[in-house]
Amino acid sequence: MRLGLAVNAAQFTLLVAVNALVGGLLGAERTVLPLLAQRQFHLPDYTTALTFILAFGVVKALTNFTAGALADRFGRKPVLIAGWLAGLPVPLLLIWAPHWGWVVAANVLLGVNQGLAWSTTVIMKIDLVGPARRGLAMGLNEAAGYLAVAATAMATGFLAVRYGLRPAPFLLAAAYAALGLGLSAVFVR
Repeated sequence: MRLGLAVNAAQFTLLVAVNALVGGLLGAERTVLPLLAQRQFHLPDYTTALTFILAFGVVKALTNFTAGALADRFGRKPVLIAGWLAGLPVPLLLIWAPHWGWVVAANVLLGVNQGLAWSTTVIMKIDLVGPARRGLAMGLNEAAGYLAVAATAMATGFLAVRYGLRPAPFLLAAAYAALGLGLSAVFVR
């Protein structure tokens, strides 16, 4: 395999797009979940912050810590797909959540998704361009991911205003998860 952005542009661009979908899955809940916590589950703000954000953060940190070793042991693509498989039920759990525990469980899975899929796309991009261009790979990965977080948070806010807190905003997340898994399984090398 030859290293470099020019010779690997198609695969590199695909991985940027896949990471944007990872970010979009995260962004889908950022605007809506605090409102859902208050209006449908009648939880105070601090409870919301301490449960779903803490669950997500702890799991993502632990998964980030192991993602590189898992990718070296099992291969990059299987770990990326495992991340998407963990993220696939997240929108459904949020749509059907009868109590806040489901939301926390969804965020545990979201943490696994983010830790595996986001980290693995970084590793894969660095594999393609080589260590000398790892800053570029990391920068494009972060930019795509966080732009998607912001754009999706805005889009789900609009969807929530127009159609309600559930299910419309999380249907966008379901589309992201399905597309991310499909692209990763079929087109990512």
